[in-house]
Amino acid sequence: MSTTIAPLRPRKRSLFSRLPIVSHLRMSAGLQRGMLVAGLVLTAAFLITALLAPLIAPFGFAQISDAQGNFPTQAPPGGRFLWGTTVGGFDVFSRTLWGAQTAALVIVVAVVFSIFAGVFLGLVSGYIGGWLDRVLVVLADAIYAFPSLLLAIVMSIVISQGQSGLWSGVLAAAISITVVFIPQYFRVIRAETVRLKAEPFVESAKVVGASSWRIMFKHVFRNATRTLPLIFTLNASEALLTLAGLGFLGFGIEPTKAAEWGYDLNRALSDATSGIWWTGVFPGLAIVLTVLGLTLVGESMNDLADPRLRMRRKKKRGSGKVQA
Repeated sequence: MSTTIAPLRPRKRSLFSRLPIVSHLRMSAGLQRGMLVAGLVLTAAFLITALLAPLIAPFGFAQISDAQGNFPTQAPPGGRFLWGTTVGGFDVFSRTLWGAQTAALVIVVAVVFSIFAGVFLGLVSGYIGGWLDRVLVVLADAIYAFPSLLLAIVMSIVISQGQSGLWSGVLAAAISITVVFIPQYFRVIRAETVRLKAEPFVESAKVVGASSWRIMFKHVFRNATRTLPLIFTLNASEALLTLAGLGFLGFGIEPTKAAEWGYDLNRALSDATSGIWWTGVFPGLAIVLTVLGLTLVGESMNDLADPRLRMRRKKKRGSGKVQA
């Protein structure tokens, strides 16, 4: 009597384990995992602060008085004002928390707009080719040469004459960042589209009569956008720095319309010479820690996506050797 043993099939991983951050955590080890976890913790703290700012902040971002009277100006940290107050009487702790909400809003608007425009143009350029591809490549290279901060200043002046409310300030920064970031997404998606359109599954779709638009957005799009989470994390930190630079140079959002870390740093310059450190330290730390967290996540994902930089060390059972 003979028995037939069915071949073992590889176990398919769940959808959750294949998500970008989760899959990178599974691949990471040692220092790479430490960097990724540290970046995730800082980024999560930033997002939670932005989401819960109305509940955590003891005062409004433009509040200078309450039932007990006007707030003191340049009060040191302690008591009712955990991180002190500014020269205008604003609570530093509250404005720092509300500033996270403004920063998150700019990042989402700017990067989402860039993704939609860059992915669409990259798919069309890479798949259709010809003169359209050459024109779009030249335009992308030309736009990529513009400094994002300089373009943001020009857009801020055009949109809001230099000073703006919440939405006009967010749009001024977001539009300028969008224009500068589009070539990055365009280049990545175009290169992947040029490679994928020669694959057998695309040729098979053409044989069965699928239209070019269906092939681009159903077959090519799904395989060409795998690196978008990596670019998103790297561009998010640059978007935050551009917004802070606008506020620091005086082209940002008015303090009575929204809290913004760059503006608070600008107002703290004169305080630093008088020994008043708290008005500038806390907004500056917020910028540094948020950018650090986003950069650590992006760089870790970049290393783990490259097999040459990935370090996976597994310990053999029953021995003390480490296999690289």
